[in-house]
Amino acid sequence: MGNGSAIVFSGIAPHPPIMVPEVGGRAVVEVRESIAAMAELTRRIVRSGAETVVLISPHAPLDARAFVAYHTPKLYGDFANFRAPSARIEFLLDEDLLNAITRTAATSDYEVMKLDDYMLDHGTAVPLYFLERNGWRGRVVALGYSFLSNEDHLRFGACIRRAADTLGRSVAVVASGDLSHRLKPEAPAGYDPAAHVFDEEVIDALADNAPNRIIDIDHDLRRTAGECGYRSMLVALGAIEELPPACEVLNYEAPFGVGYLVAQLTNTKAATRDEQTHHAANAVAAGEDTELAAELPALARRAVEAFVLAGKQITPPAKVSALLSARASCFVSIKTDTGDLRGCIGTIEPVKQNLADELITNAINAATRDPRFDPVSAGELAELRYSVDILAAPEPTTFGELDPKIYGVIVEDETGKLRGLLLPDITGVETATQQVEIAARKAGIAPGKPLKLSRFRVDRFSER
Repeated sequence: MGNGSAIVFSGIAPHPPIMVPEVGGRAVVEVRESIAAMAELTRRIVRSGAETVVLISPHAPLDARAFVAYHTPKLYGDFANFRAPSARIEFLLDEDLLNAITRTAATSDYEVMKLDDYMLDHGTAVPLYFLERNGWRGRVVALGYSFLSNEDHLRFGACIRRAADTLGRSVAVVASGDLSHRLKPEAPAGYDPAAHVFDEEVIDALADNAPNRIIDIDHDLRRTAGECGYRSMLVALGAIEELPPACEVLNYEAPFGVGYLVAQLTNTKAATRDEQTHHAANAVAAGEDTELAAELPALARRAVEAFVLAGKQITPPAKVSALLSARASCFVSIKTDTGDLRGCIGTIEPVKQNLADELITNAINAATRDPRFDPVSAGELAELRYSVDILAAPEPTTFGELDPKIYGVIVEDETGKLRGLLLPDITGVETATQQVEIAARKAGIAPGKPLKLSRFRVDRFSER
């Protein structure tokens, strides 16, 4: 079936409740990279065009011979068990897809036991918390695995794919699970000096774009690791068996002795390895991306023109793309028709509820509050051109890993109080040295001071 499958995305998500700010409090700083990676994972799910997320949790109520599914019209959960009852999630159940999975599984002699009126477990609730907070608004099917064999879990995953294909529903499959629980002496499950090997084998398989190697990881090693995500991954791997892999480790960390992995397995919207070295604006081919290439800068133009001409901040259109409904940071650049910069302002981290509001605010600020320029006047509007850069989650980096044509850079001083950003692919910025010097100067960091570096990719959408 290949790319014709209704499975449009698949990935792996961690589920430690401490990632939830209402639960973790100050400790969330220790998992900030996982939190950022979950924002990126959500963005990719939204961009994939998925209508429904199918999530497999290791902590749903277990049945020895059956897979389980939460079955209420609204799937709901909170973190009251973790002293944060105010942190809640709620999604509509995709009943049609759940019924299709149940029927398809039955043809392979698998039972799907429906859980009526159950609160979601934390293995389900934590990933859904971050999907919801980062803009996912689709439906959900929430499943739990069983005590059946590894092969049965792979086959059940294939049932999910066939059900989605039969229904014609675009689906993202997310395996919820943490890796080893025994990486440090203070880890909750104790310490085993060999536990790290399990995590390394999973990560190496993804780095080599060979996710099926996960299937063959030694059982004794899994037991040594004390993992809780392996069978969730098996279900996801079964669902994508016929799809070309597009694996990427978005983040891995283990600050508390438990391995937290955020990763992509497949993505029908993913660029090829060569295309990933160019901006999305130069790699737009067709479909939704073509529409976005026009939609985003057009919204920036409308925002600026309405504010300059009438002093009003527009509201987003009632119907916008899935990407504009998501939560994301962006920069808006305004140039003259001769290519000279006229204003550029943005946000390193999202501050609005969705990208549409973020974009509108940043567009107005770029036109009126860039300290390098006077505010845009009405007489200039016809001569201006707009571009929008949507920022991926930044990742810590070293100077040698920078490439100003591919990556933007964020520089911080030792205190973290001074921070400057420079977008990628800027005319006249040819070297990493130039890029870092300009970003540091923008941050007000004196030359020669120690710097903390992060890099990020952007999707750039420009007016033609």
